[in-house]
Amino acid sequence: MSAPEAGTALGSAATLQRIAEARSSAATAGTLAALPFHNFAEVLRAQTARGAADCLIWADGETRRVFSYRALLGRVAARMARLRQLGVERGSRIATLFHNHPEAPITCLAAWGIGAAVAPLNAAEEPERLAQVLRASRVGILLFLPEYRALAGKLRELSGEGGEAPWRALEAGEDPPAELESALAGPAPQADDLALLVFTSGTTGAPKAVLLEQRNLLVDADALRRWHGLGEDSRLMCVLPVHHVNGLVVTLITPFLAGCSTVLCRRFQTRDFWRRIADEGVHIVSVVPTLLAFLMEDAEGAAGLELRRFRYLICGAGPLTVELAQRFEERFGFRILHGYGLSETTCYSCMMPRGLEAAEHADWMRAHGFPAIGTPLPVNEMAIHSAEGRALPEGERGEIVIRGVNVMRGYAERPDANAESFAHGWFRSGDEGFFRRDSQGRPFFFITGRIKELIIRGGVNLSPFEIDEVLNNIPGVARGLAVGFENRWYGEEVGACVLPEPGATLDESAVLEACRAALPFAKTPKVVRFVSELPVTATGKYQRGKLRSLFASFSGQQFSRRER
Repeated sequence: MSAPEAGTALGSAATLQRIAEARSSAATAGTLAALPFHNFAEVLRAQTARGAADCLIWADGETRRVFSYRALLGRVAARMARLRQLGVERGSRIATLFHNHPEAPITCLAAWGIGAAVAPLNAAEEPERLAQVLRASRVGILLFLPEYRALAGKLRELSGEGGEAPWRALEAGEDPPAELESALAGPAPQADDLALLVFTSGTTGAPKAVLLEQRNLLVDADALRRWHGLGEDSRLMCVLPVHHVNGLVVTLITPFLAGCSTVLCRRFQTRDFWRRIADEGVHIVSVVPTLLAFLMEDAEGAAGLELRRFRYLICGAGPLTVELAQRFEERFGFRILHGYGLSETTCYSCMMPRGLEAAEHADWMRAHGFPAIGTPLPVNEMAIHSAEGRALPEGERGEIVIRGVNVMRGYAERPDANAESFAHGWFRSGDEGFFRRDSQGRPFFFITGRIKELIIRGGVNLSPFEIDEVLNNIPGVARGLAVGFENRWYGEEVGACVLPEPGATLDESAVLEACRAALPFAKTPKVVRFVSELPVTATGKYQRGKLRSLFASFSGQQFSRRER
């Protein structure tokens, strides 16, 4: 697709202008000049100097394999040669069907060294959705691990032979190491080359493809490197899926840029989490709130383990409650650096600073009704806007908006979505929040919920996160979610889905009484549904929309106020 055609696919001239404004903030433009690398070929070439230093430690149960920088770059060079033999060149697109495995970073780095783009697939998705994603990606090749051979065949069948964008499915194999400099001899990639296609995880409608360029990945990863003070001796651990930007950017690209090492775990396992950190000398791990909740249920936890090297946990990509954060930090003695970002802004856009005094950190995490998501990273600006695009003052709730050099190119071939998301020259996140300033004047942001998940009761917006806080403070509740359900009297009413702790003897009246003691009537759940599990996406986000059907029988009921 030519540049004019690509522009047309993103939207009108007016939309393209607003996207350009959101991607070129004057306040963040200096971050480009400070970048140590401007494309991935430069990154690969520079890291040959790391030689025998550890780069990647692959952990799958009892399996452990260590890749030095020299060994990993040899594999990357071999993969680059193989991709070129298959016709991959600068501007090509490939899809991958991997779980957390060394083949994932090897293939991504190889593609980016050429200037090709990668569309990582989530093997846990339904085949029909994956086939839809493949068609939308317009890829030429699907690389898959041997255990996904049957799934690859099914996707080929669902996609149909030929078509507008035919692709080939090829099994990834371990090629003999090659010489990196020879592999880099072709045309150099450019900073604005498309690098990653990430598909939104919405449960309705066609998935939207987020288009991220090499520059996007490099500026966000470099900002994270600086934010966390990573050096050559740092070690991170990856337990989040690498088909998503959190696992890929935070715990693979960022440490690779820093010249340090990553422990890549096939999956998160509660029983192995702390022992792996201790055995491997991990400094930082990135998680989502659901994993913190799983760790709180582990009776042994970190007891008796040597964890002097461990610093803290990065946490984002889902609603974290004050209650869970406080209990976790008090039990384990490690800070949570809460942050926030989206695929559309590459990954993190803001994060809690790591140098706060203990009392100040605790205050931001506990004293404002929601745990702070921190201050903006230098690569972007953040603000709170009204629906009309007007900047709102400190403390007032509105939509979180972002602009800077980490903002995506746009949604592929979705001019409607681009026009809406960039309506005012900022990227509109779809999340409601507010900010407070500290004594230095820095804005600390808070997220109060997805705007589409707000419960609109009688014309008044209610934050589900605020009600979540109360539910999760009730003894015997492992996890509680507020859910808005259709109601003929108020438009929507408040329900609660509760996952009880093992052995807990909870009933609806006990949950409702606890909520009435802490919330005004309008915010109090009127119905409680107990569940054995809560639906989550592959990245750990709770799917409230899937719970609304549990309350369908109450749509016509009027709930009366009860005296406390």
